[in-house]
Amino acid sequence: MLALPRLDGLRAVASLLYPPVCSICSEDVLAGEYLCDACDDKVTRIVPPFCSKCSEPFAGAISGPFDCANCAHRILHFDAAVAAYRSRGIVRRVVLDFKYGRQMHLRHLLGRWLSAALNDARLRDQHFDIIVPVPLHPARERERGFNQAALLANLVSRQISIRSKALLERTRYTTTQTAFDRAERMENLRGAFRLRRGANVRELRVLLIDDVLTTGSTVSECARVLKKAGATSVYAATAARA
Repeated sequence: MLALPRLDGLRAVASLLYPPVCSICSEDVLAGEYLCDACDDKVTRIVPPFCSKCSEPFAGAISGPFDCANCAHRILHFDAAVAAYRSRGIVRRVVLDFKYGRQMHLRHLLGRWLSAALNDARLRDQHFDIIVPVPLHPARERERGFNQAALLANLVSRQISIRSKALLERTRYTTTQTAFDRAERMENLRGAFRLRRGANVRELRVLLIDDVLTTGSTVSECARVLKKAGATSVYAATAARA
């Protein structure tokens, strides 16, 4: 308790020496903010209509819940994957700066975008027992220095008071997914994950956390492993949707 005033004092001194600036354009911002108003206005929010399964947005006059053609024609093991923001422009840059630029403070901005996803009707009324981050292969985590999904899962855990635990592990070092189509991504990930030794998810309602959802293949494979081990439901929340 006695350390808190000292920590607040250090933060106050730091804010004087290093005034907070926008992560994109370097304009001055208020303490605790990461984007100026102008850059924040350029962030693309996902609005209806969008696929109820994978959150893929669609233009047009679709009304009511629907599953997109990509979800309808393949087996996806998660109950729903929810994102509130589109990984375009500023959002994509923030994600890349966090993951590859080691700008660790940006995890808090991604955490806010995850909070918006958790407020979606598909997740808001769910009751989860455990939060599980999507794992990285140990070699890739050593190379990067951290698992971005685990850091984000810890933020969500503190927000909604549900424990986060690394119950999954990645057993196979897969090549990057960016050059693959949906079918190739699913094949590339087959057998890449397993439940950690001693982990038990039987009859648990699981919330998977990752930074970005692209085709859904990664979270689907994770959900398949969890459900095969007895999880009753697996929903996914990501900071952004590619």
